[in-house]
Amino acid sequence: MNLNSKILTTANIVISAIMIHAQSTTAKLPGDPTLPSSKASLEKLVSYDKGTFKYKVEDYFARPKASAFKISPDGKYLSYKEKDKDMKNHVYVKELGTGKITKAIVEKDDLIKNYGWLNKNRLFYTQDKGGNENIHLYAADTDGGNLKDLTPFEGITLGTIRPIKDTDFVVVTMNKNNKQIFEPYKINFVTGEITQLYENKDVNSPIDDYIFDKDGNLRGYTVLENGLTTKTYYKDLQTGKFNLLKSTDWSDTFNIIRFNDNSKNKDEAYVVTNLDSDKSKIVLYDLKKNAVIKEVYSHPVYDVNSISVAGKNRNYELDYISYNGVKGETVPVSKFYKEIDDKLKAQFKDKEFGIVSSDDNNEKLLVIVASDKLYGTYYEYDSKTKELKLLYNLMPQLKEEDMAEMRPIEFKSRDGLTIHGYITLPKAALEGKKVPLVVNPHGGPQGIRDDWGFNPETQLFASRGYATLQVNFRISGGYGKGFQKAGYKQIGRKAMDDVEDGVKYAISQGWVDKDKVAIYGGSHGGYATLMGLIKTPDLYACGVDYVGVSNIFTFFASFPEYWKPYKEMVKQIWYDLDNPEEAKIAKEVSPVYQIDKIKKPLFVVQGANDPRVNINESDQIVKAMRAKGFEVPYMVKYDEGHGFGKEPNRIELYKSMLGFFAENFNKSK
Repeated sequence: MNLNSKILTTANIVISAIMIHAQSTTAKLPGDPTLPSSKASLEKLVSYDKGTFKYKVEDYFARPKASAFKISPDGKYLSYKEKDKDMKNHVYVKELGTGKITKAIVEKDDLIKNYGWLNKNRLFYTQDKGGNENIHLYAADTDGGNLKDLTPFEGITLGTIRPIKDTDFVVVTMNKNNKQIFEPYKINFVTGEITQLYENKDVNSPIDDYIFDKDGNLRGYTVLENGLTTKTYYKDLQTGKFNLLKSTDWSDTFNIIRFNDNSKNKDEAYVVTNLDSDKSKIVLYDLKKNAVIKEVYSHPVYDVNSISVAGKNRNYELDYISYNGVKGETVPVSKFYKEIDDKLKAQFKDKEFGIVSSDDNNEKLLVIVASDKLYGTYYEYDSKTKELKLLYNLMPQLKEEDMAEMRPIEFKSRDGLTIHGYITLPKAALEGKKVPLVVNPHGGPQGIRDDWGFNPETQLFASRGYATLQVNFRISGGYGKGFQKAGYKQIGRKAMDDVEDGVKYAISQGWVDKDKVAIYGGSHGGYATLMGLIKTPDLYACGVDYVGVSNIFTFFASFPEYWKPYKEMVKQIWYDLDNPEEAKIAKEVSPVYQIDKIKKPLFVVQGANDPRVNINESDQIVKAMRAKGFEVPYMVKYDEGHGFGKEPNRIELYKSMLGFFAENFNKSK
């Protein structure tokens, strides 16, 4: 299976933010610095997590000693991150022929977000400042030399990154000229020379995606007209003119994911579409004729939106199709991949696996294997000898036999929708004992879903005897456009009903002690935590709001500049604050206006430099709750953004969270 999105990648959405100032006695910290709880009070919270446990928080949330392994394009080098004694994850390059190891990229104060190979001699990496998501693209040689900031501009947001094979160029998009819109640039990653490829002039109807071929030629683009209509333009290869190909509602899908370079027809491309169906599917499409050539793959229950294509050595043939069903699924297509798939299925049975790196000739491949009980193990596969060799176990300290089962569930909502999700059950629950439950609504909320696989959070909770419920409530992605649209303008309302119905389902199965149910989530999940404590105050014993929205009005007002072209779209997903009736609903489902209904303990956590959910969202709810006499522990990290990325902060967060749960579960009946 393709596990890149689960284990190896960083956040795909890049959002502009407010730069954090140097933290000195005179610098102004973001938010209200008088609000965060003292170190002593948070340490007291940690102390409530008492007991003899086989595993510590560090066992789940300390970063692996080595990770992010990649093969160089020529197959001569293996790159990887390795953690030092100060918890910095530097990038190293190992010459496979000699065994020589070189530190190529040094991680200093800020995290290396992502890295990879540009060509056989040069690496790239991305980095921001303190989690503010003003991400820059850097390049360095394999020995660390010729280090360059390829996007050396203040306050810009990096969008997409597309290395052009067999050249010294990479194509990126960034909002250099206008903070609201993105434009494409071609950058020489050796010299740093930069050339703008196209102008994005209309702020009201901006280009929001650029379509390039494998050689870096602009072949099309999509325009978001007035925030609600997506217009796809395609370049006529004879005339060079960009002609309108499709005009669709923003909520429908017609995405050109890549050209079919295996075909002699230069206008042929793989497209993800749901224009004539509820579920997204893969089709081959003739862009000049504006017509489907054939359907490649579809599924009756789940959206299908991902493919993997071979390189030049195998004439760009289609290797496999992948999608998220109950588990991650891969449909082999090419003879080459079918052979690998058969071998891996025979060896790893019901585990998920996927090729995460390969040389250009597909001779040396890196495979990662994982499951709900296995964080991830790398193997080297030699496609010539057919030999598979263990490379690295990312978390050897966590034994599979001690980990909890993540079980897929399905139930009916109160209004008849089929709802999918997962429950992670500790051994006590499997033995018939009713256990405490942590309800964990996902972020987004639109288009995001929870998946099956190893989850350090749910496994940590299971180690303390807690089950974890994850509900893919209406508006979640992957189940078709009808299911997603059913959640539009239902955030905080029917979307919350689905979560509550999931809790009732878990209780009905005999797994859960109904008096010991907590709710915890990040981003929209933090918002859902607050709404859960408001909407069903007797259902939950306590809640943890992690970088969550507390006030829809101030949340909308604090959007980063480049979100502004999507304002009309957001109105359709959330609520139109310019419509008096919808503004009334938005106030009713804005937690800060409903705090009189919160009866149970609340713990709030925030990254000070968060560009997505401004620190003001957490400050507001903490001030309001304390004003009515509630003691609200509040953890703020001034070197973090939308979620904690630094290892010490993550460990402190989960230790505090476990203490908070233990304290309040022990108070329950």
